[in-house]
Amino acid sequence: MPKLGEAPLVHEGAALTDTVLGRWTEVGAGTKMLGVRFGDYSYCARLCDLAHAHVGKFANIASMVRVGATDHPLDRASLHHFMYRATYYWDDAEDEAAVFAARAARVAHVGHDTWLGHACIIKPGVTVGDGAVVGSGAVVTKNVAPYTIVAGNPARLLRLRQPPEVAARLQALAWWDWDHALLRATLDDFRSLSAVDFLARYEG
Repeated sequence: MPKLGEAPLVHEGAALTDTVLGRWTEVGAGTKMLGVRFGDYSYCARLCDLAHAHVGKFANIASMVRVGATDHPLDRASLHHFMYRATYYWDDAEDEAAVFAARAARVAHVGHDTWLGHACIIKPGVTVGDGAVVGSGAVVTKNVAPYTIVAGNPARLLRLRQPPEVAARLQALAWWDWDHALLRATLDDFRSLSAVDFLARYEG
């Protein structure tokens, strides 16, 4: 395993455009990112595709996940991208800028301390709340509440990851904003304490 540092680790074949990576981040081989803000300590495995997305800190993203999967116009005579990527096909045509601007405006949000399972899809404009889990292969078309677990196509609630009162306390604690030294100092407690006991020790 490579040792991570404050400088992002970007593996072979990854292609990043208009993307900002936080500290202690890792981007898997073959991953593509377009218009992404990727929070501290977050990582994604190989062959992910993220577009127009804001990802919080400590996000855990498995391989082949797609965030901000694009749509095609449904109300026209054709679905094909020759309409808006016209420069691919003709020297005297222009691309349709409005289509790309509309896509960029539909930002997907992935919260802090989240887990996106293998090959799941998060649609544009959707928010996955802090602490939430998305099951492998799920297609998320609606917002996911914090500290819940969803799965399926379309994704539906399976169960709570934490009771609402504990989830609210974890969000208020916002341990993901702690500095690197404090994370190290509390590592044993992260490993050994339940969420409730951890809160009891570190809340105000």
